[in-house]
Amino acid sequence: MSRHGLLGLTTPLWPIRYKPLPDELLSCWLVRLAHGHGMKVQTFCNLLFGNRLQVWNRDIDRLAPAWLLDALVLHTGTPADVAYGTTLRVFEGLLYPKFRLSGHLPWIQNLQMYHRTRQGFGQQYCPACLASDEVPYFRKTWRLSLKTFCVSHNCQLLDRCQACGAAVSFHRMDMGRAELLPDAPLSACHACGFDLASARREPPRVIDEEAFGALANIVDAMDAVATGGLSDLQAGTLAVLRHMTVMMLSRKQKLHLLQYMADLFGEPTPEIAAASRPTIEAQSLTTRHVLLLWSTWLLCLPSQRLAQAWTSGAFRYSHLMRDFVAPPSWYVTHVVDYIQRHSLDDRGRQPLLELGVEARRSTAAVRTQAPSGTGVTTPSKRMLSMRVGLPLRLLKKVS
Repeated sequence: MSRHGLLGLTTPLWPIRYKPLPDELLSCWLVRLAHGHGMKVQTFCNLLFGNRLQVWNRDIDRLAPAWLLDALVLHTGTPADVAYGTTLRVFEGLLYPKFRLSGHLPWIQNLQMYHRTRQGFGQQYCPACLASDEVPYFRKTWRLSLKTFCVSHNCQLLDRCQACGAAVSFHRMDMGRAELLPDAPLSACHACGFDLASARREPPRVIDEEAFGALANIVDAMDAVATGGLSDLQAGTLAVLRHMTVMMLSRKQKLHLLQYMADLFGEPTPEIAAASRPTIEAQSLTTRHVLLLWSTWLLCLPSQRLAQAWTSGAFRYSHLMRDFVAPPSWYVTHVVDYIQRHSLDDRGRQPLLELGVEARRSTAAVRTQAPSGTGVTTPSKRMLSMRVGLPLRLLKKVS
């Protein structure tokens, strides 16, 4: 059957022409269109593309083939830029320098596709968002390793069904059923039917007020980018943030930054997923949240806090640049060169130790504050704006 002949129509426009919702994933949009026409997802795609072009045996939010997007543009009357904006490619140039179809992609959670099933837990969700949606749908930012909580609802994200533990696979909710359930929302677990919108909500853990406030504003900026808004958040800032997680996860000798941070905050060492080269994208949601908070804390005062970590033997000077492609100039100047100057000066370790004392005092002061609120103090906001490249307006208290 030709594409124009879907449902026996002679016009390319479908009777149901849903447009993408704010920050909606391509896969979610496609499922809504199929169900809107009263069809199962696989039946709908077979009628539209035939058996030759397979959709659901791949991560279509990442691969997003042109033949799929162009068909949706044609049949729904959606502007091309809006349709292409439903893919994970919208983060190119900010989360990663250049998009690629296969291999590792920084900050993007892997679904671990096997045939049409998801073996990994790369699709996160906010139960509060799903509950408040007029039509529950899944967001692009829920695929980001960088996002572990919802700023709007102050809610920790989840990455599996609370009832049965299955990975989120909303495209499979009509598989294995004789007919489509007309009233079943996309928030229903495909494996057991539990409504993910009713999952127990937990506030995100706040290890440090300053770090949490800065991370919340980074997440807020990513939400703006995902919905087509503007943000002054710089790619270099996120690159350094990820490099901090790389240093913490590394198994190289003489690199003990993870243990250093755990000792500094009086926390147990997070459980790291087994891998030859662990990455932030491969870690559990709980571990990612802790690593991101610690990394953000380091970047709130990068010169002082990284210098103290180096002085304490948490890493070698060479680790600051190892495997770091194209670091931003502020990082080279205010961190790498700063530590190098002091490492070459026998007297340099004394001021570094003094800076470390100030850093510990700052942390201790934060711990004495009540856990409510996510504001960042004015001196830290100014320092982060100057040295990290994060705009001052992004460091305002989250409302």
